[in-house]
Amino acid sequence: MEGQSGGREGGVEAPARPARRQRPSRYESQKRRDWNTFTQFLREKSPAIPLSRCTGANVVEFLEFMDQFGKTKVHNQGCDNYGQSHAKNSCPCPLRQAWGSLDALVGRLRAAYEDKAAASAGGAAASNPFGAAIVRAYLRGVKESQARARGIRYRKKRRKKTAPAEAGTSTPAS
Repeated sequence: MEGQSGGREGGVEAPARPARRQRPSRYESQKRRDWNTFTQFLREKSPAIPLSRCTGANVVEFLEFMDQFGKTKVHNQGCDNYGQSHAKNSCPCPLRQAWGSLDALVGRLRAAYEDKAAASAGGAAASNPFGAAIVRAYLRGVKESQARARGIRYRKKRRKKTAPAEAGTSTPAS
């Protein structure tokens, strides 16, 4: 019986079944979900904003939109808990997105944009709106305001200055 050689034809093995697609990592899943949310946000604008026309201002607008879904209480200046690291009593201050969450969101969207730009011929990573100065300034402002509301000071870490070794100081002069 020709042709029934148990997966072999002419002495060559038939290719194996295609391997099951691996489940994407948690990061990749979050990145895809965030990207879909962002593109839906752009589509629902009036008028809709094509990705090629997206700017840093649109990204900030998206971050402000996402702020409403936050779970971190950020005290207002008039609140008794303002500047306290632990709230003494309940208050009506709003729940906001934590700075770290927004920063991570921007990082994932920036990576997703670069993936999409690399996949398409039209986009360039240099024009990534998630890396725009206005987005960095917005994140810096959120970080500082949340730190003040909690009574925490974020200071830039300074590098320790290393004293240069002076030549000829290890041997005594005669």
